[in-house]
Amino acid sequence: MRGGRGFSPVALVRACRPRQWLKNALVFAAPAAAGVLGTAQGLLDALIAFAAFCVAASGTYLLNDAADVEADRRHPRKRHRPIAAGLVPVRLAWAAGVLFVALAPAVAALSGSWRLPAVVAGYLVLTFAYTYWLKHQEVVDLVAVAGCHVIRAWAGAVAVDVPVTSWFLVVISLGSLQLVVGKREAELRASGGNSTRAILAAYTPGYLAGVRMMSSGAMIVTYCLWALTDRPTPFYGLSIVPFVLIVLRHNLLVDRGVGEEPEELALRDRHLQVFLALLLVSLVLGIYLT
Repeated sequence: MRGGRGFSPVALVRACRPRQWLKNALVFAAPAAAGVLGTAQGLLDALIAFAAFCVAASGTYLLNDAADVEADRRHPRKRHRPIAAGLVPVRLAWAAGVLFVALAPAVAALSGSWRLPAVVAGYLVLTFAYTYWLKHQEVVDLVAVAGCHVIRAWAGAVAVDVPVTSWFLVVISLGSLQLVVGKREAELRASGGNSTRAILAAYTPGYLAGVRMMSSGAMIVTYCLWALTDRPTPFYGLSIVPFVLIVLRHNLLVDRGVGEEPEELALRDRHLQVFLALLLVSLVLGIYLT
């Protein structure tokens, strides 16, 4: 065991990255938009999807950190992760990761349908492809990570059996790409060109900033078209204001070099929290006052 430190169950929980479970809240997007979260069955099915993705994500985090342990130990921030720091033995991380990956489709099966386990399995396949191959392919790595976010959102629709609209998919896809590109850009800025993530050498700050601006602009236009097209209440149109503020705030934070962990921004940045709350309130009013 590295550093002579003993194993701690708390360290294993930290290695599962519970803070990053916030990403899995995307499974509630489609059920909320369809107005079914107010029903007991809809809420239960969405919670099953959320739990399945939390288990799946933790399993992949453990396996990824076990595979990248040596590189993480050379990283100024990642070296403090439990596995890289020696608080969780690598063998235990492999075993726990495999167990969680196997359990995730079983948890999804509690929904009573084969479709949600199939989506979870697809998420796992894409994640493993990213970990062992796609993360080394420039540009493709950005799309692969964004694809994992899109699958989360799609899983919510599958869990409650509601159709996924083209508007929804486009906004989620562009938003996911913005977050991923922003993360890479912040990592590149923080590394000063000396990152342990080899793929970063393929990018320049100008390229990543350009892709981020492109995805931001396209997402805002798409969201505005959706919100202003045949909506039964004005609250959808009003939601454009906090939506744009969220996009602009995120871009500002990335330019400041603090976008390496997007989920941390939502937990710590007060401006983002206020804008997100306003967006949720306006959408809830639009959905449930129709």
